[in-house]
This record gives sequence, structure tokens and C-alpha cells, in this order.
Amino acid sequence: MQKVFEDCYALDRRCYDAFGLTEDILMEHAAEGMAQHIRALGDNKKEVLIIAGPGNNGADGITLARLLHRDFDVSLYIPYGVKSAMAKLQLDRLLRLGLEPVETLPSQSDIVVDALFGAGFSKALNQEGVELIERLNAMQAYKIACDIPTGIDPNGNPNPIAFYADRTMTMGALKKALFADHAKPYIGTIDVVDLGVSRTLYEDETDTFVLDEADFTPPLRTNPASHKGHFGHLCVMVGEKSGASILCGLSALRFGAGLVTLVSNDPIGHLPFSLMQSQKLPNTVTAIAIGMGMGYDYDPSITETIIAHDFPLLMDADICYVPWVKSLLKGCTQTVITPHPKEFSVLLKTLGIADVRVEEIQKDRFGWVKRFSEYYPQTVLLLKGANTLIAHQGQVYINPFGTQVLSQAGSGDILGGLIASLMAQGYAPLQAAINGSLAHTLCARNYKGANFSATAEDLIEEIRWLSR
Repeated sequence: MQKVFEDCYALDRRCYDAFGLTEDILMEHAAEGMAQHIRALGDNKKEVLIIAGPGNNGADGITLARLLHRDFDVSLYIPYGVKSAMAKLQLDRLLRLGLEPVETLPSQSDIVVDALFGAGFSKALNQEGVELIERLNAMQAYKIACDIPTGIDPNGNPNPIAFYADRTMTMGALKKALFADHAKPYIGTIDVVDLGVSRTLYEDETDTFVLDEADFTPPLRTNPASHKGHFGHLCVMVGEKSGASILCGLSALRFGAGLVTLVSNDPIGHLPFSLMQSQKLPNTVTAIAIGMGMGYDYDPSITETIIAHDFPLLMDADICYVPWVKSLLKGCTQTVITPHPKEFSVLLKTLGIADVRVEEIQKDRFGWVKRFSEYYPQTVLLLKGANTLIAHQGQVYINPFGTQVLSQAGSGDILGGLIASLMAQGYAPLQAAINGSLAHTLCARNYKGANFSATAEDLIEEIRWLSR
């Protein structure tokens, strides 16, 4: 996993103070990182349009123009002039090479580099800025954002629009704004550009991390003398919509749980042969999943048994709407809860934490998951989204691998089954949430059909092919 920061101002200052690296040196490395990427694109892309802003993000773009001059057909457009000391210095250096900025924006280019406004730009783009970004977005070109696409505010929201980048080359370290749900359509592929020292030296302590595929640890079986009892017994509580519980149970079984039982007082139609059914909790239960398809009038008496035995507990969906969710969160020490934004909004209100609309949650997902974690530090919260957030004891882990394939009914039931399966097999709640979430998104990425065609059953089938 990689470290993620609110911003990099303190990290830059540490380079100046501790390592003797000047602002000028960091800027040269920032531009060189972008130049190397552009050079590697090949000879068929020779026209480069760089749009530079008045501050240090613009200075990075001006420096890039100097590095590419003569090797590429460079057009530098500076719509707002230069204001920062570094932007003025870099422009002077460029002018000494004989490259003058263009006075009007070219209509087309092979490559477009957005170096207008970087991280920390918080005010809304004015009409002139909106029109400029719209013109850039309309160009048929390979598009690079310097640090972060123009228009994305520090919380990751387009304000009011943003530059659509094929690749974002962020400077020094990853920033939270790059992983906001609203930012995802604009960011493209993310590269981190080193600024004169290794990232291991540049980066400091943080409480936020982005997961890599290499962080996935599947529940591979190594004991040739094993039997089903070695791999846990998951019980899925069945409510109004038994199909959700069946999907949860099938995904849990496919992900390695030794036995899965659906607990219901009523007969379950079309129960797959591989799943068991019981009217009460079996004595061998090692984890419980509750909430998927549950409905709002589910008998809460089960909470007494769950709390008394402190079973590892996966909570999802309808559990967010019932008042007794608070008893489970307070009384159980091994819990994972997995709401989508609407359910999270309801959960926050149910728990008395806040009455906040979904739109406000989506504008500050990091802030709201950390606030929940402060109230319930022993619970692992997984907030679903384009970039799933997993919060526990003040730390946040980002799963950036979500795709459109997961925009299907039943996808959340599959995720619940994956996480609950690992909890039944003995994974700690945080590790179960991380690995279950990674498995979920990797299944979606591995799906070979059209992205609109996947069903929950397709995702379950993809589980069989997961490995490191």
C-alpha cells in the first residue's frame, strides 16, 4: 500500500529544511518527470500544448516547455500571466531560449498538458476558466494533468467542472483529492513524480493509505490434511429477500468458508445444494452476516445472542435503518459494517451522529468516515463507492479498483459474503474488509464481458480465478 496525504506543503518544506533541496530543484524534477513520460509516448506525438497558470503549478508547466523545446513542437499558453516568483524565473529562462508563449489557444495538439492550477486550488473557476477547460476537454489529444486536474478542489470535487486527464502526474506524493468519488472520472491513470529524493525519504507519517493489488492475501489452503471444520462456519441471517442472503452465502462459500448456513424460520425457495439451512444458530458458528435483504421489521432478539457470544459480525444494507444497530455496534468487538452512501447517511442519523444528506457525504467522504470512526473505533467501516473507503481506529484505507461492472444489483451482497467468509476463517475484521474489498474489485476487473452485462452470479464465478 502507498501513503496518501492531505497536501504536500509540509513535505516540500522538509525537503528545503532537512535535505537542503531548493524549490527550484524540486521544480526541475517535477518537470523532468513529465518530460520523461512525454518522450516515452513515441514519435507520433510531437505537438505539445502546455497551459500554464500564474503560480507554481504554472511554473512546472513553463519548466516542462523549456525541457521539451526543440525536441517537440511546443506551444505554451499562459492565459493569466505569471505571478509567483518561480513562475517569473522559469519564464525568464524560457525566453532566453527564444521560445515565446502563444497569444491565443491553439485549436488542436497531439498532447495537452494542464498546468493551470494544482492541489490547493479551492475557489470556483470563473466563467473564463470554465470556457477554457471546456475547450481543452473538447480537444482530441492525449491529456496530462500536472499534479491534479484543474477544477478539482482539495476535497476532490469539480468546482464547477474539471479537466479530463488521461494521466495525472502528481508531484511528490499521493493526495486525498485524487481518490474522491467525484474526482474519479477526471483523474485517469495516476503517476507519482519523485522530486529529487526517494518517496521513502520525501514522505512522512500519515493516517491514510491507498491499497495496491499486491496487498491482496487470498485464503489459500496449505494443509493437505485439512477438512471443512478448519475453514469456519458462516451463518447468514435471512430476512424478507432471501435472494440477497443466498448470494451472500454463495460468495462466502466460493471464497473459502468451510460451511455456510442460512438461518431462517421459513423455508427458503431454490436453496442451492451447497448451502445449509437452519432455524437457529448452530453451535459451530464462527461468524455471522446480517442485514442483506433483511427488511425493517426483523426480530431483534438475535442481538442478545450475538452480543453475548461476541461473534465476528458483518453488517450490511437494511441493518443501517433499524435502531438496534446501535446495540450491536456498542456490544460487539469484532464488527464490519458496509453501507453505501445512502445507507451511511441513514446510519449516521440512526446513531445520532449527524443528519447529513448523501450529497454532503460524497463531497467529503474522508471526513465522514473518520468522524464515524471516532464514535465507533472498534468497528471497521467500509463505505462503498467508486473508491471504497475502509476506516478503523482513525486510519483510512482506499480501494481504488472499483469499476462500472459493480454497478449491478446484488454486488453488495457479494461483497458482504466475501468479507464475512474471511471473518469466519479467522481473519481480523480490518484484514477481512481489506481483502474482501480487493477480491470484490479484482473480480470486477477480471470480468471479460461487456461492463453492463455482469450479474452477481458472474462475480461469484470470477472468485474461483483469484490468486496473488
